[in-house]
Amino acid sequence: MKISSFLKLVEIQTKAASMIPFMLGTLYALYHYNSFILKNFLLMLVSLLCVDMATTAINNYMDFKKAKTKQGFGYEIHNAISRDNLRESRVIVVIFILLAVATASGIILFLNTSIAVLALGAVSFFVGILYSFGPVPISRTPFGEIFSGFFMGCIIPFIAVYIHVFDRALLSISLNHSMLDISLDIVGTVYILLLTVPAVTGIANIMLANNICDIEEDIENKRYTLPIFIGRNNSLIVFRVLYYAGYLSLAVLLAIRAVPLVSVLTFGTLFIVEKNIRIFYIKQTKKDTFALAVKNFVVVNGALVLTISAALVLKVL
Repeated sequence: MKISSFLKLVEIQTKAASMIPFMLGTLYALYHYNSFILKNFLLMLVSLLCVDMATTAINNYMDFKKAKTKQGFGYEIHNAISRDNLRESRVIVVIFILLAVATASGIILFLNTSIAVLALGAVSFFVGILYSFGPVPISRTPFGEIFSGFFMGCIIPFIAVYIHVFDRALLSISLNHSMLDISLDIVGTVYILLLTVPAVTGIANIMLANNICDIEEDIENKRYTLPIFIGRNNSLIVFRVLYYAGYLSLAVLLAIRAVPLVSVLTFGTLFIVEKNIRIFYIKQTKKDTFALAVKNFVVVNGALVLTISAALVLKVL
C-alpha cells in the first residue's frame, strides 16, 4: 500500500480531533499540577494515534462494504479503498497492525500508571471500534455526535491529565476482598470536565456537520444519523448552540481561575467561528463548507492550547 493511500485511508488530516484534546490535557497537567512524565506522554501518543487511525480505517472499510450506492455523492473521491482500488485484505492487515500497536502501547502505559488507565482506555477502545463496526455502528445512529464528542473531547484530555498525576488521588480504582473501591477528586474532575467542553462540542459539531452534508447520501445508504431524525434546520440550530456552550464553559473556567487569565484571548475566536457558522447555514456540502467545522474546532481549541502554553512559558520566565 502506498503511503499516500494509507494516509487517505486513515484520513490523517482529521487526527487533529484527537491530538488537540491530547495536548490540551497534557498542558493542563503541566499548568495546574506542575507534572509531566515523558514516557507516559509518548506511550499515550502512540496508542491514541494508532487507535484513531484504526477507527477511521474501519469506518472507511465498513462504508465500502455496506454502501448501497458507490457512485455519486463524491464516493469515488472520498473513500480511499474505492479511489485507489485497495485490496480488502491489505486494508484489514493495516487495521490489525494499528490495533496491535495501540493495544501494546496502552498496556505498557497501564503498567506504568494504574488500573484506572486500563479501565478508561479499554472502554474508549471498544467504543472506538463499535463506532464504526458491528451490526449497527454508532456512527450510523443518532448517537454518533454524543459518543465522538464525549470520548474524544472529554475522555482523551482526562486520561492525558491523569497519566501525569496518577499518584495524586485524582482517580483511584482498587479491588479489596471482592469490593470495588473508587475514589474521585470531584473538584479536580469538574475542572477538567469544564476544560474539555470546547473540545467536546467542537468534535461533536465536526460529526454533526459531516452528517448534515451527507443527509441525502445517508438516506440512500440507510444510515439513520441525527440530522435525519431531527431535520436539517434543527441540526443547524444545534450546530450553533454547541459552540456557544464551549464559550460559556470557558467563561466559567476563567471565573474560577482554573485556566490562566491569558486564556481570555480565546474569546477572540468567536468572530471567526460566528462567520463560519453563517457561511455553513447558507450551504452545507462536503466540498464547500464541511471544512468550516474542522476549522472552528482547531481555531477555538488551538487558541486555548496556545494560551495555556503561553502561561506556562511566562511561569517559567
